[in-house]
Amino acid sequence: MKKRVISFILLTALLTTAFSLAGCSQASKTDDKTIKVGASPAPHAEILAQVKDVLADEGYTLEIVEYNDYVLPNTALDSGELDANYFQHQPYLDDFNAENGTDIVSAGSIHFEPFGIYAGKTASIADLAEGATIAVPNDATNEARALLLLEAQGLIKLKENVGLSATKLDIAENPLNLNIEEIEAAQIVRSLADVDLATINGNYAIDGGLSVSDALASEDSASLAATTYANIVAVQAGHENDEKIKALIGALQSDAVRQFIEEEYKGAVVPVF
Repeated sequence: MKKRVISFILLTALLTTAFSLAGCSQASKTDDKTIKVGASPAPHAEILAQVKDVLADEGYTLEIVEYNDYVLPNTALDSGELDANYFQHQPYLDDFNAENGTDIVSAGSIHFEPFGIYAGKTASIADLAEGATIAVPNDATNEARALLLLEAQGLIKLKENVGLSATKLDIAENPLNLNIEEIEAAQIVRSLADVDLATINGNYAIDGGLSVSDALASEDSASLAATTYANIVAVQAGHENDEKIKALIGALQSDAVRQFIEEEYKGAVVPVF
């Protein structure tokens, strides 16, 4: 009988400890004050750095993890390594979710980066010779954006109604027989010396030491692209209303961040909040 009493006491103690640890684990998860965000180095990580102190005043530690491609920030978010990421626009995220079976959503829009055409071996659009090479990003949504910009400059004509699904196979007219070369977005700046012109994402242009004033042509900040391609803070579905995510969005969508963006990037990055 004594042994049974002792066994019962031990079992009770073990169960109490287990529930206590589980409760601590749950509380720790709920009360987590670290916000780990994946971001492209520029301008995303630079913008995030502006809200570190604001978030610290609210009791949060902002940890910024920099990535130099468009895939790893989403896979890290999907696996739970990150709380959020900040590097992409909604069309790219939609394509990524469709292709990878992920469920990542936007928690808020922060800025727009005008896509630009930059000079390589040829100094201007007017100087393009027949058969010239123009580099465009090789991912679906950014390639469509690049082709629409080329069309707006009268260099090509796309098939009707292809819109944001356009690829180079949708070029209906190409008067100069331009060679549209698809290159990984992050590598295009490095390829400038090898092509006549290049269409470059705003963040990669900044990384490569280019500015919007260097662009031969760029998207208008009042265009549909400004809303369609607004860069977002993305999270796993169901975490949009987490307190720390709301704190992050609130800090980013502030007058102080708006002022920083406008003064620092001089039109290369445009706030959309």
